[in-house]
Amino acid sequence: MSKDLKWLVSQEPNPNIAPLAPGATVKVGYRIKEGDKERTQNFQGLVIRVRNGTAGSFTVRQVLYGIGVERTFFFASPKIERVEVIQQGRVRRARLYYLRGMSAKASRAKLRSKD
Repeated sequence: MSKDLKWLVSQEPNPNIAPLAPGATVKVGYRIKEGDKERTQNFQGLVIRVRNGTAGSFTVRQVLYGIGVERTFFFASPKIERVEVIQQGRVRRARLYYLRGMSAKASRAKLRSKD
């Protein structure tokens, strides 16, 4: 293996990310750069996929004004400031792609909260 790629394989996960599972409602604070300024923007939604491994990632889905928006975040990303789990849903699947075809209200009815 080339020495140039060793840093990619040996990346440590970001310690600011809480343990996640599909069905969780999370608020992700990530840094974005606009010109010379840098600020934190929040993205709140439902975790529909978690991929573990060396290049692990999780996908969060949010419905804004009737339009579904999905964003994928990497566990090793230094741009993520925090991940806050708001509510943990009880689901029976690892990939919640079926929520893409539902409205926001119908998808909330499908997810049961853990007590």
